[in-house]
Amino acid sequence: MHARSGGTLEVMGMMIGKVDGQTMIVMDAFALPVEGSETRVNAHTAAYEYMSQYMNSAHSVGRLENAIGWYHSHPGYGCWLSGVDCSTQMGNQQYQEPFLAVVIDPTRTISAGKVNLGAFRTYPKGYKPPDESPAEYQTIPLNKIEDFGVHCKQ
Repeated sequence: MHARSGGTLEVMGMMIGKVDGQTMIVMDAFALPVEGSETRVNAHTAAYEYMSQYMNSAHSVGRLENAIGWYHSHPGYGCWLSGVDCSTQMGNQQYQEPFLAVVIDPTRTISAGKVNLGAFRTYPKGYKPPDESPAEYQTIPLNKIEDFGVHCKQ
């Protein structure tokens, strides 16, 4: 619902949950008060303060889960990480490991009648990923094509 609320503007939030062995379990999510545009979502100091207060409040009432990831929307242009998204995810993973990035496309979700989302993590610095072809084809608007796929090995 949150991803749809932004219309053509990107929205962002945090996911809370736990890790059980090799599995990340998302138990809840909350929206962040961020400034979204059609191509970016910018988290400012207010969003980070909100996130900290939210987690402190959750812990004070006995919720033991922690923030284990973030999500944002790409309305109408698919589920992939841009260069800014990769940098954000790399920073998050350096601060807390494991940490998950989820991108949802609410426009494609509605038009296809099924949830269109992707879950991502970045490679550690210095890691050389194996050469492989993309797993699937998706259409990307021309104004996004320059950034699409450039960061897939990060």
